[in-house]
Amino acid sequence: MPVNYLTPAPDQLHPVAGVRLGTAAAGIRKANRRDLTLIELAPGSRVAGVFTQNRFCAAPVQVCREHLKQEGIRALVINTGIANAGTGEAGLVAARQSCAAVAKLMDLAASQVLPFSTGVILEPLPVERLKAGLPAALSALKADGWFDAAHAIMTTDTVAKAASRKIGAGDTAVVITGIAKGAGMIRPNMATMLGFVATDAAVSQPMLDRLVKEAADESFNCITVDGDTSTNDSFVLIATGRGPAKFESVDAPGWGEFKQAVIDVARELAQAIVRDGEGASKYIEILVTGGRSRGECKAVGYAIGHSPLVKTAFFASDPNLGRILAAIGYAWNNDPGLADLDDSKVKVWLGSNGEEVLVAENGGRAMSYREEDGARIMKAAEIRVRVDLGRGSHTAQVWTCDLSYDYVKINADYRS
Repeated sequence: MPVNYLTPAPDQLHPVAGVRLGTAAAGIRKANRRDLTLIELAPGSRVAGVFTQNRFCAAPVQVCREHLKQEGIRALVINTGIANAGTGEAGLVAARQSCAAVAKLMDLAASQVLPFSTGVILEPLPVERLKAGLPAALSALKADGWFDAAHAIMTTDTVAKAASRKIGAGDTAVVITGIAKGAGMIRPNMATMLGFVATDAAVSQPMLDRLVKEAADESFNCITVDGDTSTNDSFVLIATGRGPAKFESVDAPGWGEFKQAVIDVARELAQAIVRDGEGASKYIEILVTGGRSRGECKAVGYAIGHSPLVKTAFFASDPNLGRILAAIGYAWNNDPGLADLDDSKVKVWLGSNGEEVLVAENGGRAMSYREEDGARIMKAAEIRVRVDLGRGSHTAQVWTCDLSYDYVKINADYRS
């Protein structure tokens, strides 16, 4: 079960003018489950995306990058079950056939369609099943299809992830709604996740391109479940322009509030992924302050968040907190600037439920620290690790979860 997370009810997900979503059961990998999603975008919509940095990037990711080089995207097609990754030229052919099939049904050019896949790597996409399921997905298109789509893109997720915001009121309200999937193989750049966020605002293409990167850096690029970067990670931001707000420059009225709302939606989706981490029983926030750069703060956060020893200690509620110090100490492997980190200036706190305990300072265990305090805090479902590097003014956050027996079971049985 996810840690303190419930999927929003359908009526909590605001429809976005210019977006319709439909789902179908295509039997991509398993029978009798919704595994195909079609998203229709109104003419004039603008789309921007960021994708995995894995060099074995999946065929649909490659095709998405090609199609996003031009404007006029009108549809997204998403399948779950098979990732169409590690499939070579045949995978590219399948991804392009998916786009062509959607284009034929919707009277579009194939280049106006973006394909997305998630699931098992190194297996061919059964594209004929996908194409056979498209008419049903097309006929199911509806403006309030976000809830169904959030469920249809799931793989090992135990809950669907969705978030929605409305800025303002009445005729001037701006809507932002999004869905995501992910539970394992989570480590950005990007994090196996798919994320789709849409707004009815009109946003210039250069600003949308910048915003999708900023939103990703503040959300999906701040999470880790197991340290594995997927082949298929994709985060797409859509602006239909069918609402009252128009943003052509950063000086436009309301831009700051709108930008923060987009980031908040992306962050809620990203944190939901961590809360639903495969086998997770603890949700852990890592706040690193006092760095010379945000990058080195994030390197320390990820060193702690990736460590199997740290994560298993949290699962067991075992205050074996020297593991956190060890992780901080080797973070320079990811950021050489940390090679001169002075451990005598580093402080570490552990907190939950409004309580915070100083664990380490002056290069070792804090004089005031008692193990029973650490054990009490580590029993909580939500835990905060705070680190002060004592060498600058920069900060960064990373969100992660514990590592349990169930993580091994889920991934050992994933293909069966």
